[in-house]
Amino acid sequence: MLVSACLLGRRCRYDGRDKLTPQLGVVLEGRAVIPVCPEELGGLGTPRPACQLQGGDGAAVLDGNASVIDVDGKDRRAEFVKGAEAALAEAIAGGATEAILKDHSPSCGVRRVYRDGALLPGEGVLTALLRRHGISVHDENVTKLPSRRRLKP
Repeated sequence: MLVSACLLGRRCRYDGRDKLTPQLGVVLEGRAVIPVCPEELGGLGTPRPACQLQGGDGAAVLDGNASVIDVDGKDRRAEFVKGAEAALAEAIAGGATEAILKDHSPSCGVRRVYRDGALLPGEGVLTALLRRHGISVHDENVTKLPSRRRLKP
């Protein structure tokens, strides 16, 4: 299970804080967890300037049709794509088939992201990439995951 590291208490958000979500402990019980921060994996430090998507959501960024712009006006698309690719590589290496990511994030947004100055429906860059590779993505409000298949002896 790939999980946004900030949800597990790691201080890796753009503002240097975490988004610890204690209820995930129950959801993740008995599962191997791979914590990731795609923005750090892409080379952005913590803290870092806040970013938002511009011109489309994460899928459009991956397709080269949208950008990721920080508050200083710098295009961070390359770092976001690099980080998403690194997180995907960790998911594949760890055998992850599901992910729990931080909604609203330009990287990890599952249902809504900050785009063009507003919180809008859409997905982040990492979410789009994971879904393209068949990995199921849930947001931090998930309360139950599908049962894992058990192999018969």
